[in-house]
Amino acid sequence: MTMSEKEALHAIRHKIDETDKKIQKLLNERTAMAEEVARIKVANGEQVSDFYRPEREAMVLRQVMERNTGPLADKEMARLFREIMSACLAAEKPLQVAYLGPEGSFTQAAATKQFGGSVQLQSMSTIADVFHAVEIGNSSYGVVPVENSTEGMVSHTLDRFINTPLKINGEVSLRIHHYLLSKSTKLNEITTVYAHPQALAQCKNWLSEHLPNCELVAVNSNSEAAKKVSSEPNAAAIAANRAAEIYDLSVLASNIEDEADNTTRFLVIGAQDVGPSGQDKTALLVSTKNKPGALQVLLKPLADSGISMMRIESRPSRKGIWEYVFFIDIEGHCQDDAVSQALTLLEQESSMCRVLGSYPKAVL
Repeated sequence: MTMSEKEALHAIRHKIDETDKKIQKLLNERTAMAEEVARIKVANGEQVSDFYRPEREAMVLRQVMERNTGPLADKEMARLFREIMSACLAAEKPLQVAYLGPEGSFTQAAATKQFGGSVQLQSMSTIADVFHAVEIGNSSYGVVPVENSTEGMVSHTLDRFINTPLKINGEVSLRIHHYLLSKSTKLNEITTVYAHPQALAQCKNWLSEHLPNCELVAVNSNSEAAKKVSSEPNAAAIAANRAAEIYDLSVLASNIEDEADNTTRFLVIGAQDVGPSGQDKTALLVSTKNKPGALQVLLKPLADSGISMMRIESRPSRKGIWEYVFFIDIEGHCQDDAVSQALTLLEQESSMCRVLGSYPKAVL
């Protein structure tokens, strides 16, 4: 390397050092502002869960991407700002966020993606436990899986919304790659495969081709499967690759999901209502009156108001034989005029209509 090259590198590195000092100073200034916000909120009697505003965060992240000029990609810049906001929020008061565990689950990854790395994550054994932790106030928020692009809705999550007072406060989309993990290092030694039922279904073609004679055992989560096989030498788990590090397992196969674009959607649940962010969804729980054409009549107010219905799913009401409730996702916030008017008409045509939550569309 010539002297001129060394001088050029030295000059650039000096500029980087100076820029880093400015960034560090600004980050501390931002944190001090966040602490002042916390003091004002506490003085007004607000709770810890009120410190985190999903709609405010969504708006900030969208603005970050809109004004970004590169060379960092928009979503990379937004991820950096999410971590900044997470650290600043922790300086105000760390959030406790429950997730479907144990450690190393996809739901944990979704929780980290949504809240950043500075929250206090709490592992729960079941989806019901996540709901319960938030309902009794042990956790400020919870993160649960609700839908997979290959296998559809997660019924355990939908059923919990029938009786819970909690609201949907946000959503997270996560690209899912499945790995076959084991204490064994040879695929032909595997006799049993553990995984969440959704993961078994998402990998059924691969399993049929490569492990046709194995016993497939469903468990509460993929990370529970990884933890279980850490003490069973002839067993394997379908889980995230991070679980291999956590439970000291070998990776026998990578990306074994049948669909290349396999994606899971997660919901953030909490006790509060979320204000409009400008790009929102509203989730409804509706039951129809028992009469011919009831569902068609039920959906007419949405169509007449020009509101886009993004999803509809039916589930047994658990209150009577052959009685069903419908989970409906629509575009817009319940405070929007068009949505508010449509909901008023919907209430008149239904035997029950409950807003499960209006929340920002996933940003990242």
